[in-house]
Amino acid sequence: MSDPILDRLNGALSGRYRVLREIGEGGMATVYLADDLKHERKVALKVLKPELAAVVGADRFLAEIKTTANLQHPHILPLFDSGEADSFLFYVMPYVEGETLRDRIDEEKQLPVDEAVRIAVAVAQALQHAHDRGVIHRDIKPGNILMQDGQPVVSDFGIALAVGSAGGARLTETGLSVGTPYYMSPEQATGDQRVGPSTDIYALAAVLYEMLVGDPPYTGSTAQAVLGKIIQGTPTPAGDVRKAVPPNVDAALRKGLEKLPADRFTRAGDFAQALGDPGFRHGQAVAARGPGGQGFWKALALGLGITTAAALLALLAGPPASDVDDTVERFVVDLPMGPSSAALLPDGRGVVVLATLDDARGPELVLRRWADLDPVPIPGTENGGQPELSPEGEEVAFIVDDELKVVPLAGGVVRTLTDSAFCCARWGTDGYVYYSPVGPRNINRVPAQGGPVEVVTQRDQPQDGAHGDLQVLPGGVRGVFTVWGAGDFDRIEGIDLETGERTVITPGINPYVTESGHLVFASVEGEILAAAFDPDALELTGPAVPVVEGVVVTPGSYPLYDVTPEGTLIYVRGPVAASNQWEFVWLDRSGAVTAVDPGESFGLTGGNRGWRLSPDGNRVAFMRTEEDNTDIWTKELPDGPMSRLTFASEREILPQWSPDGRSILYSQYDPDANPIRPTLWSRPADGTGGAELLFEGFDVAKGMWSPDGDWLLLRRAGLDQAGQEPARDIYIRSRDGGEPIPLVATETFWEQGPAISRDGRWLAYVSNETGRQEVFVRPFPDVDAGKWQVSTGGGMHPIWAHNGRELFFLSPDRGEVRVADFTVEGSGFRRGPVRTLFAIPASVWWSSAGNHDLFDVAPDDERFLMVRVFGAEEGVRDLILVQNFDVELQRILPTN
Repeated sequence: MSDPILDRLNGALSGRYRVLREIGEGGMATVYLADDLKHERKVALKVLKPELAAVVGADRFLAEIKTTANLQHPHILPLFDSGEADSFLFYVMPYVEGETLRDRIDEEKQLPVDEAVRIAVAVAQALQHAHDRGVIHRDIKPGNILMQDGQPVVSDFGIALAVGSAGGARLTETGLSVGTPYYMSPEQATGDQRVGPSTDIYALAAVLYEMLVGDPPYTGSTAQAVLGKIIQGTPTPAGDVRKAVPPNVDAALRKGLEKLPADRFTRAGDFAQALGDPGFRHGQAVAARGPGGQGFWKALALGLGITTAAALLALLAGPPASDVDDTVERFVVDLPMGPSSAALLPDGRGVVVLATLDDARGPELVLRRWADLDPVPIPGTENGGQPELSPEGEEVAFIVDDELKVVPLAGGVVRTLTDSAFCCARWGTDGYVYYSPVGPRNINRVPAQGGPVEVVTQRDQPQDGAHGDLQVLPGGVRGVFTVWGAGDFDRIEGIDLETGERTVITPGINPYVTESGHLVFASVEGEILAAAFDPDALELTGPAVPVVEGVVVTPGSYPLYDVTPEGTLIYVRGPVAASNQWEFVWLDRSGAVTAVDPGESFGLTGGNRGWRLSPDGNRVAFMRTEEDNTDIWTKELPDGPMSRLTFASEREILPQWSPDGRSILYSQYDPDANPIRPTLWSRPADGTGGAELLFEGFDVAKGMWSPDGDWLLLRRAGLDQAGQEPARDIYIRSRDGGEPIPLVATETFWEQGPAISRDGRWLAYVSNETGRQEVFVRPFPDVDAGKWQVSTGGGMHPIWAHNGRELFFLSPDRGEVRVADFTVEGSGFRRGPVRTLFAIPASVWWSSAGNHDLFDVAPDDERFLMVRVFGAEEGVRDLILVQNFDVELQRILPTN
């Protein structure tokens, strides 16, 4: 089969070159092996990427590349030719048979010291030759160093310069970058286009470091993480990692990798000379090592300049107050429960976190002041989550069972501000508490002392998902907040609180504006980023730079961290993996986790997530997100293929199998509509035939057939027809049609999470009629013939066992899988003991929200199908405190 690109290239270059095949691809160009017809030789023909060529432009690129054509040096690969043909921008270099330095490092990991130094010296000599003629390479990396008969030859000399110079500002505006993250100098990482010889020297030092150590000086899971370390980090000296590295080589590397260009070698030749001078020294090699030992506090890293005695004092006395000095210090907080969300006191002198101090009381909010040895419980906060401190630090707001409550830290009267709060509360300096309500998930506010609720934001913008995390800026006129975007367009927006006018600021989530003049925010990849920020214009005034990585992000895309206005940071560190990539896992009754199909993952975003096993347990129907749209897919278990079932432009959610396993029901909605008005559909499970509309009378979030197929059960969505008020109820409709009949429906409470027993006799569901979510059972379909409460202390997501003796459900407060034994006596249901099977591991997803199908049980009733973050490993979560974080921000991103 012919390659259309090759055909176009050969047509455009006919008579000059015959393009044979693609042999490689880099960040800027695709490389082809070609015959130079005139000179009868093999050449490497490199074609600029189309998106890059469109930005750069032919005339300017060809004009700039001429400056590199006269470089003649034994360690520089010459430029033969360049031009434009049929919209292709190309340049031609000799074809070198053999490997690149990248290939050799990948094969050997670490090169012999003498060999690595020899290669670096030769490349330095090539750089000096080019620098003397005013040419900066700008993209030195192992892949651009070819090994020809054992000698290094630098390729693509000046190509990055030609692209950068020709593209100019347009290159930056499109987000295209020139350079490779691992080898970028700090000035390149911050977007400075004024680079010089020291930029190439830095990159060469990074390459030599990798040849000796086996890894570049800075590594990370994302390009942003690497760039953040380049800007703010300090590499471990090569001599500490590999004792065979001579002191002068180690010193030359440290000088070559200095942050400031003025502190590096001024000439590449000087770098080469230092590598060969046994007496060369530079600065002092100090490896970053934290003190050992056990204790309530463990230092992770102490700022430069702190003495051993001061470090010991910090360990014994706890973290120093943030106003003692400006040393940046990091500590691990040891609390008696793996931390979830945490909130700092406004002065940074303590933290409030959900923890268990007494098993009899269970989880509650606790206050740990740094001046005290032990944490203390906050009365009245049992099972409370998402703590948020008042500006004065005297009260804490929290959410429990959809209620937003406030209580003094010292204990006292607990007041309820609203009974419809979902998440993301922030306490404003204007006397209001801002939060995201259940249902519409916009942002409302309520007076901190209680009063009427006011609407602050409306979900009326394109790609508007839920809103939250609104911080009122000084002056009380503007604010910043999170928009979880439909189609993965998560972003931070600014808002004029008087007019409601909104401004997109940057991609990201969970923003904080500090007194140092920075916007601090997070990514779903587990990074905390920062940028200089103008609160009046609601815009960034500099690049956003990662400053922390490894932050736990909940499966609901919520990073666990907090920042005070004065600049103290606390965050949860733990397993982090690729964003929104998941894998199916089995959990047995002990909680042991086994991947269903190791190495296979799928994307999943948005709300109302769910998956269901087929009646025979051989297949799973699930939601999968591809190209910003969520559809229903199926998979044959354990290692069969994934097959797409739905193809509509709308979003399909919460699949349910028909009793015979031949069809799948699902809800469908348009995420851009307001209200979204979900409808219920059915489609053959094998993908044949079309979709059948089953119901569109009201917003239906989930539908399922009774085991005998006589009844269609409908769970009404959490919005009324105006898209505003909670209205979760359970209805049924005859298979023959007709109007739906309220089955379990009240005006006051929610009824959700319906599950019909395998024999069709019982309906399990969840209601908040007791003041919290609990699991109940009633006869089906005659629900008025009896009613039994199954869970106590909270219950969600009921699933019936196949054995007819057990009902599984989740504990929403502790994240545990529980089971209730039951027996049937005549027409009555009798609940037996309730047991906890296991706590759900950190990387396995669960939620206390009722609009998900979070797990299913295999036909043997011994295994539970769930999902976990793809690539995550189980590990202990740590609560990390960073004192004087504002000092670090100013060092990395100065605003004054």
